[in-house]
Amino acid sequence: MRVLVVEDDQEMAQAVAVGLRRAQMAVDVAFDGAGGLERALLSDYDVIVLDRDLPGMHGDEICSELIASGCRSRVLMLTAAASAEDLVDGLNLGADDYLAKPFDFPVLIARIGALARRAHPAVPPVVHHGDLVVDTARRKAARAGRPLELAPKEFGVLELLLSAKGRAVSAEELLERVWDEAADPFTSAVKITISRLRAKLGEPPVIETVAKRGYRI
Repeated sequence: MRVLVVEDDQEMAQAVAVGLRRAQMAVDVAFDGAGGLERALLSDYDVIVLDRDLPGMHGDEICSELIASGCRSRVLMLTAAASAEDLVDGLNLGADDYLAKPFDFPVLIARIGALARRAHPAVPPVVHHGDLVVDTARRKAARAGRPLELAPKEFGVLELLLSAKGRAVSAEELLERVWDEAADPFTSAVKITISRLRAKLGEPPVIETVAKRGYRI
């Protein structure tokens, strides 16, 4: 899951980003409205966590621009104002959800997860593929009853391949969806992660390489 956090309070933005990364999300951060809008239009984010009360370019304006541009990312709007009128205004502008500050972090993670499931075809909480069992909610996997110790990126790749339901997923798409903007597009990170994941999954092979198209399960 890839998330963009747009928040001008840098301390808060970094704290949110750290917490979301610990929840195994790929997170980018923007500290102003203009930068946030630019990033949102350049990358395919599952969810955008958008502070409404941004200086310069207001969150309402950003939300309207995203809708007008056809952006498919889900928008979770944050605000210090918690009145019913503010809630209605935010949702009418095109936000998919609304969360008042201060908020409980587990609630934020749950809201982001719910929005991400709406952004893409839903993956069942527990996915079975032969003797491979993947619990997407608890971030756990096992094969033939043997627990698999997967790093966050390995689990992210496995989850994305499973959600593709047999479609070949390119290395570019994996890099876009599982890593963040700091990832070098020319890196071998995807290839290395696939190799490690295959080794942990064991025999018989689960992940197939499709020539000139990428990888699939």
